Amino acid sequence: MKQLILVFIGGGFGSVARFLVAKYFNSASSGIPYGTFLANVLGSLLIGLILGLAAKNDTLTQNQTLLLATGFCGGFTTFSTFAYENHVFLKAGDFASFFAYAIGSVALGFGAVFLGMYLVKS
Repeated sequence: MKQLILVFIGGGFGSVARFLVAKYFNSASSGIPYGTFLANVLGSLLIGLILGLAAKNDTLTQNQTLLLATGFCGGFTTFSTFAYENHVFLKAGDFASFFAYAIGSVALGFGAVFLGMYLVKS
């Protein structure tokens, strides 16, 4: 039960943080979802750092990892919004934005996880 509560608390804080990032960085005028992009890339970097710390000499406990990685990062990042925003680009026929956003998000997301893990190991 304690683990469920930790994930619940972390997820709540992560979701609120994502809402605030999206509120301040998504561009209604251009329609480009900078906030979602930023949340996903930052969340990827954070999870790389957190899991890197957890793996390095057991720096984080299992409960801390659940709170931060599963909870906070799980609530902060969002695949469903990313998928919806790509759908909007495709529906509008904006293939350039679709490809840039989709490929950029995946490439930078993977890169951010690897960077986070690398930074902790160094």
